[in-house]
Amino acid sequence: MTYYIDIQNATEESLPVSEEELTRLATLALRDFRKEAELTVRLVMPDEMIYLNHTYRKQNKTTNVLAFPSALPPEIQIECPLLGDVIICPQVLVEESKQLNKALEAHWALILIHGILHLLGYDHIKDDEAAIMQDIEVRLLAELGFPNPYDTEGNELE
Repeated sequence: MTYYIDIQNATEESLPVSEEELTRLATLALRDFRKEAELTVRLVMPDEMIYLNHTYRKQNKTTNVLAFPSALPPEIQIECPLLGDVIICPQVLVEESKQLNKALEAHWALILIHGILHLLGYDHIKDDEAAIMQDIEVRLLAELGFPNPYDTEGNELE
């Protein structure tokens, strides 16, 4: 398997997870779906996330993760399939993990896996699609030794 995972840290603080751990998590999320893939994981401050969320989703607020699947024209041939970009706001993840009383490492894993699944075409708008996506997330998190994030009341992701 060949994965090119570009980690871009555009935050002003040190991260609670290493680039190596982010790469490991991304590789796990891709493993069962692609033999080759390229993607970018960009870590941003809240102001950049608000800008992106407002620009592309018309929501003037921050969020934990956004996924931007690649849409290259068919005439552009590249060696390794470009999946797109996953944008994560670490400050939101810290706040959410405290609010949800969840381990920060487990929340990081969930959010990165969630974003990559969006790049792979999974969604959670319809209940049946959400169930499929959540099943994959729960299985991958269990491999990492993390509990099911959906065992609590409500759905933690919007």
